[in-house]
Amino acid sequence: MAIVNKDLIQSYIMTTAKYDFNVYEKRIIYRLVEMAQGELQGIKFADNCQKIEHDLFSCVNITMPIACLLNGEDDKNYARVKEALQSLQRKIFEYEDDEIWQSISIIALPYIRKRSSVLSFQVHPRVWDCILDFSKGFRKYELKAAMSFKSQFSMRFYELLSNQKTPLIYSIEQLKEMFCVADKYERINDFMRKVVEAAKKELDEVSPYTFEYTPLKTGRKITAIKFYPVYQPEHRDSDLEKHDLQKQTALSWSLTPEIRSYLKNSIEFSDKEIKNNLDLFISAQTLLPDFLNELAILKGKSREKKNPKGYIINAIKGKIKDRKKI
Repeated sequence: MAIVNKDLIQSYIMTTAKYDFNVYEKRIIYRLVEMAQGELQGIKFADNCQKIEHDLFSCVNITMPIACLLNGEDDKNYARVKEALQSLQRKIFEYEDDEIWQSISIIALPYIRKRSSVLSFQVHPRVWDCILDFSKGFRKYELKAAMSFKSQFSMRFYELLSNQKTPLIYSIEQLKEMFCVADKYERINDFMRKVVEAAKKELDEVSPYTFEYTPLKTGRKITAIKFYPVYQPEHRDSDLEKHDLQKQTALSWSLTPEIRSYLKNSIEFSDKEIKNNLDLFISAQTLLPDFLNELAILKGKSREKKNPKGYIINAIKGKIKDRKKI
C-alpha cells in the first residue's frame, strides 16, 4: 500500500515521552497521529478501511488496513505487525515533566479477522488526548520519511529535530530515559556509536532533517549533547514544501482581520494552529452567517472542557455540517 505523503503535527508530549517501541510499533503510532490529526481537521478518510469511532466511555476504536503499516509492496511482514500489536498491548506510555507524571496503556483489544486485510484496536482516551495535546508545543514531520526509517532511534531523532531552527541540548541521561535504554550502553562511547552516530547516518542518507552535534563535558566525562539541526532540501517532498509555502501566504488574505484576531488573541490559537485548520475556518467564515459570534459562544462553552481548542474545532465542524444540510 503506497504511502500518501503529508506533514504530520505531533504533540511535543508524544515526541519527548519515555517509551521503547520497535519500528513496527512506531509505525502504528505514526498512523494514529495521522488519523487523529485528520479527525481534528475534519478530513474524510479516502480508504473505507480506515475508521475512528468514539464509544460511550470515550474510548477510541481504530480500524486501519494492515498494509498501511508495511513499508512498500515488498514488505509482506504481517507477522511483525501482529507482534507489534501484542507488544503495544503490554506496553505503557509514560510522560513526566515538572507538573505531572502519567503511565498509560497504549492500546487494548487488538483484533485481526483471518483472511482480512484490516486490523482494529482500542485506544485509551488519555492516549488520544496526549496525541492532540499541543499545550507544550509540537513537532512537524513528513509521514513518508518517518515510515521509511529502519531504526527506532532514527525515528526519535527525526521527530525531535524536524523543522527545528535552533540548537537543542539534551543530557545523556535525558536521552537514555527518553529512548528507554537507561540500563544499556554503560560506556558513553557505545551509546554515541550505536544510538547517536547510527541514527545520524540514516538521517543523513534519507531524511529532510539531520543533525551535527557537539558533546558537552563535565570534567572529562560527556554528560550532554548539543544538536544542530541540518535541513536537507533534496530529501524534502517538493509538493509538501509548495503546499506549506502556500498556506503561509494564505493566512493573511483568506480570513478576515476580525476572525484572525479573535482566533489568536481571544481563543489563543497560534498561527500554526490556525494554518493547520485553515480550510475549516475558511469554510466556516463562508457558510456561517455570523462566524465571529459563533466563535464567541463556543469560547464560553469551551471553558469547562478538557481540550477547549479541540472542542471548538469539533463544534465548528458540526455547525458546518448542519449548515450544509440546510
